[in-house]
Amino acid sequence: MRKRADSLALAFSWLTVLPVRGPEDVDRHSAGRAIAFAPLVGLTLGGISAALLWVSIAAGLSPLLGGLIAVGASALLTRGMHLDGLADTADGLGCYGPPERAREVMKSGSAGPFGVATIALVLAVQAASLGQLAHQQLWWAIAVVPVVGRVSVVLACRRGTDASSPNGFGALVAGTQSNVPPALWVLVAVAISVFARADHPWQGPLVVIAVLALGTVATRHCVRRFGGLSGDVLGAGIETTTALAAVGLLLGS
Repeated sequence: MRKRADSLALAFSWLTVLPVRGPEDVDRHSAGRAIAFAPLVGLTLGGISAALLWVSIAAGLSPLLGGLIAVGASALLTRGMHLDGLADTADGLGCYGPPERAREVMKSGSAGPFGVATIALVLAVQAASLGQLAHQQLWWAIAVVPVVGRVSVVLACRRGTDASSPNGFGALVAGTQSNVPPALWVLVAVAISVFARADHPWQGPLVVIAVLALGTVATRHCVRRFGGLSGDVLGAGIETTTALAAVGLLLGS
């Protein structure tokens, strides 16, 4: 029980700015346990987004403005590190050369044109789609969307995946997940998404499966392109799957 509590605390201290203090000594074993709790972090962030959107709509703000507020709050709560990973990954994919060259571009410390354009597009999609979900009072859908993004992280860290560098976040978490945690979280995400659209209870599960499948394909491509998994790729996966899940839940509304 103590190990689980420490792992949950480590997940929140790693992935958010919430006042939660994780263990000081972190190795691959404890890092892997923390990654397995990442979807719970997503559920917390989703609940906060839903609350902010509810207040925004109740205060008479437009759905788009409410969506922008929610997306901005999520960026603050996660230190913007997922967005940084999204920009770095986009720049790495947009450059020519071997994996070493791509990793060098990703570590340059500045966002290039691919990174800036990708961040702008993904944030715009997230804000508009979350605002529309709030306008339709699909509050549970808003809470579920970040969970799907974090399930993609658990899937990306399955055994057999190597890190792109011997140092950094990727080296701590790549290949730490057996088949059990990813399978369980996919089932949980599918189950809770049934209630995302009460009018179409089948839509949520289909969206979750489709988005996670696309995310897995994209992650594998990044792993091949960069010579392994990195924290940047995980951050990019979170942001893109979150955006895709929000759009998917709006289809046909």
